[in-house]
Amino acid sequence: MPPHSPSVAGVPDEGDELSMPPVRQALSDSVYESIKAMVMDHEIAPGARVGIDSLARTLKVSPTPVREALARLESEGLVVKRALSGYRATQLLTRRGLEELFEMRLLLEPRAAALAAVNATEVQLDGLERIVEELQAHPSPKGRYASYRDFAALDQRFHEAIGQATHRPLLADAVERLHAHLHIFRLSKVVGAEGPTVAEHERIVRAILRRNPERAAEAMTEHLTRSLERQIDDGDDGPATP
Repeated sequence: MPPHSPSVAGVPDEGDELSMPPVRQALSDSVYESIKAMVMDHEIAPGARVGIDSLARTLKVSPTPVREALARLESEGLVVKRALSGYRATQLLTRRGLEELFEMRLLLEPRAAALAAVNATEVQLDGLERIVEELQAHPSPKGRYASYRDFAALDQRFHEAIGQATHRPLLADAVERLHAHLHIFRLSKVVGAEGPTVAEHERIVRAILRRNPERAAEAMTEHLTRSLERQIDDGDDGPATP
């Protein structure tokens, strides 16, 4: 999760991670990515108990990096810690949950795009353009999490970068804390929709670059509305990219 002012309980803040020895940090990140992939690919089934000791044995590590990884995943909403029963993978979004997630995004992100068009620095504008260029270079996301992880990360970075460019910390924090992309990609197999997704991102960026808040908000609303339609239309075949 991108850094916030207050640390999430049990998750090291940015300073703690920077002070962590490089070898330990690399191990911590590797274990985190491995467990995250298990959750995203349903190797750890939705709602299933996540055993620290069994994961440590599977990954051939001590329980410490597993605990650290689960704390990070809890902050992302992929696992939940229950008193007396440990960690469990969170349930998948229902149709109603998906619609509510997009309802929240439609409240927050068009406003964020409009504010970014007014407030973004030149450095932030350059960053948004680079993210879109990187998205164009990635293949269609499909199959297991490992095959689309980079695309999903860039897609999330794009939306969070717009939030940061608003220069409204509470709004940026709200966009980040939704972790929308993780929950959407986790629904089931991902079918490729990078064409419309990237094209919609390009329209948003063009409006922000032109310092046109109304058009930026409209482009973001159009992108989110079409994204929700793609999720619903795909049905059991899996979600398109967010």
